Amino acid sequence: MSYPENLKYTKDHEWVSVDGTSATMGVTDFAQSELGEIVFADLPAVGKSVKQKDSICVVESTKAASDVYAPIGGKVKETNSKLNDNPGLINSSPYQDGWLVRLENIESKDLGTLMSAQQYAEYLKGKA
Repeated sequence: MSYPENLKYTKDHEWVSVDGTSATMGVTDFAQSELGEIVFADLPAVGKSVKQKDSICVVESTKAASDVYAPIGGKVKETNSKLNDNPGLINSSPYQDGWLVRLENIESKDLGTLMSAQQYAEYLKGKA
């Protein structure tokens, strides 16, 4: 499994990439492999404000439905419309084409609570 170095990670298996005052988020490679084949993503409305650790959306797989939590606070700027027709992108490309939500007006202070790729990999070793 891969964990890109330029991302930050949560213990709930979400990732975030920050660009100035906006950010893109999704679920990690580990999360998608645990969920199995993803068949639906219930994405939030554009304009919705979220705080860190709020449930931001739900992904459904052939195994279960799972909440996805906001790794940082912000306001939903955009959702990945490609997932409406092809939710499997979350499985095949969790860090590129399978992103879930873009946030704006992010809470930069929340970033300090997230893990680096190396810390996340170590965290997962403790889960095995």
